[in-house]
Amino acid sequence: MTLAAEQVDEWTVDTLDLDAYLGRIGQDRAKPSADALRELAKAHILAVPFENVDVVLGQHKGIALDDVIGKLVRRHRGGYCYEHGSLFAAAAEQLGYPVRRLVARVQPQRNGPYTHMTLAIEAGGVQHLVDVGFGAGMLVPMPLVDGAVVDQAGWPHRLVQDGDWWRLQKQEGDDWTDLHAFTLTPMHRIDYEVYHHYTSTHPRSPFTGRLVIMRLEEGLSRKLVGEEFIVERPDGTKETTEIPADRLDATLRELDVVLTEDELAKLLTIYPG
Repeated sequence: MTLAAEQVDEWTVDTLDLDAYLGRIGQDRAKPSADALRELAKAHILAVPFENVDVVLGQHKGIALDDVIGKLVRRHRGGYCYEHGSLFAAAAEQLGYPVRRLVARVQPQRNGPYTHMTLAIEAGGVQHLVDVGFGAGMLVPMPLVDGAVVDQAGWPHRLVQDGDWWRLQKQEGDDWTDLHAFTLTPMHRIDYEVYHHYTSTHPRSPFTGRLVIMRLEEGLSRKLVGEEFIVERPDGTKETTEIPADRLDATLRELDVVLTEDELAKLLTIYPG
């Protein structure tokens, strides 16, 4: 067995029913190319919400690919970075793209955690940052080229190389703010198990104590963070509304998160707060 085959086996890529996944995001099979990768990533983000409901409820089953498929594909739920990243990576590899699974330090200027799963995927002979699990952030891939600026649903983003490190930045007024920083060192499956354990259980994790649900589309970012529903647009306008308990289910559905009756009832016992 070659090293490449061993790496694919580590991720149990063949567990994924590719046609079921493509049906979930409304895409057809296409030969690998930069354009096809762009459409695949965009379709994934538009179809699959970023959400941490299972973490908040203390019922997260883990990030084994079969569990991710059951939740994001079969149940049409969402997830956070490890779920989005592992699912998209498996689909991309089945379609013939070389994939490198990476980890990034979120908000490096604030000493944020080194826990975010992201991907480097080769298409058309160029490596691209593909970050389908960064919430209401990136909508399309970005070429790994120093200084490359790509419009992300109306918000300009830039990649800057600093030695072995790459920094993903977002333009805010005349300034560029670091979102996360990463190297191209490939990770192993066990690495994400460790990161996921911290992210889903530690009291200081940003995902254990409050709802974090994010949706991104062209010209519009919608988020439910704790009790606040936040709507942002590229022109800088921002609307924040507090969501009472009797509006929670409708707001979740608006963000494409549909819970069972038992899940909703359990969530309401700890919402707000």
